[in-house]
Amino acid sequence: MEGLDLRQLSAMTKVIAEEKGLPEDTILEVVQMAIAAAWRKDHGDKEMNVRALLDTNTGKATVFIEREVIEDGLAYNPATEIPLAEAKAIKPEAEIGDLVEESEEVTDFGRVAAMTAKQVVVQRLREAERDAVLSEFEDKIGTVMTGVVSRVEPRVIKIDLGKAQGIMPKSEQIDGEVFGVGDRVKVYLKGVEHDDMRAQLILSRGSAEFIEYLFRQEVPELETGSVEIKGIAREAGRRTKIAVVSTVPGVDPVGTFVGGRGMRVQAIMNEIGDREKIDIINWSENPSEYIREALSPAEVVKVEIDGKKAKVFVTEDQQSIAIGRQGQNVRLASKLTGYDLDIQLAKAPEKKKRKNAEDSLLNALSQSDEEAEETSEGGETE
Repeated sequence: MEGLDLRQLSAMTKVIAEEKGLPEDTILEVVQMAIAAAWRKDHGDKEMNVRALLDTNTGKATVFIEREVIEDGLAYNPATEIPLAEAKAIKPEAEIGDLVEESEEVTDFGRVAAMTAKQVVVQRLREAERDAVLSEFEDKIGTVMTGVVSRVEPRVIKIDLGKAQGIMPKSEQIDGEVFGVGDRVKVYLKGVEHDDMRAQLILSRGSAEFIEYLFRQEVPELETGSVEIKGIAREAGRRTKIAVVSTVPGVDPVGTFVGGRGMRVQAIMNEIGDREKIDIINWSENPSEYIREALSPAEVVKVEIDGKKAKVFVTEDQQSIAIGRQGQNVRLASKLTGYDLDIQLAKAPEKKKRKNAEDSLLNALSQSDEEAEETSEGGETE
């Protein structure tokens, strides 16, 4: 086999597996894919479905060409189809629609085919090595690790994690946060994405899970179970709302998360930046009360719930606070509670009644004063 020694490849399978830290079966599979690609390049057609088997003991290789059985007399593609009569010569029990394989021993290849095989080996080994490394990280999904920024692009930041490199898309970044090459950064491993060609680590600093993980590092009561996080709504770089609850009587959940002199929440702020505000609120199983808490710091007059929608009534001076800058407060509160919140102005009939009562009282007092003056004047006349 010109330019590609099968015996040498067979002997090198174990060596390559040890060097790359990959299973021997993986290396063998890569080599067999390369043989199939080379045979297809030299003897076949790119549409052919070809697989190869390599005997590592003898160094001999065999290729198998798979084709679908079709009705005799029809026009067909010889690369992928075979007439029924020909198929029966290979496999007597073959029927229309079956798949039949023909085998052929590999003898030699031309120079171009050998180069193709070598390219496939190099490419597939690189992919297998990368995927093996990435698979080690799959059990670390949901944790935070430290990496070094290796490249900054307009919509993605590449971060070196040691054995592998991950990417942090724009959607997973904190708005307004800027990094330079060489910066050390904490990132949340959100997942490992696989496709037909590659696998890559997806990293995040802008997710709600990143905030939750940071709080778990600062609030040991979360591990003991005395406090719980019931929900997080976040717009990274701007504002985060986190609903917490205590499972132990007498424990203040909000105070627990804030920490003495605000030390715990300040530690989180130091990591994500002072631009992002964190609202820690009390969770309640009462939807109306939960919505009131979620809309803090706004003061709510009344909440009317209809299914998953809620009308929230506030006074005029609280309306802008409830809605928030560019609708941020009500948007996060809605995400946190799961209700579609509609902020409305509350009517103030009591205020009007009170004002009318005050006016009536003033009028009565004025009339009493006038009458008193008249009486006083009348007494002097007499």
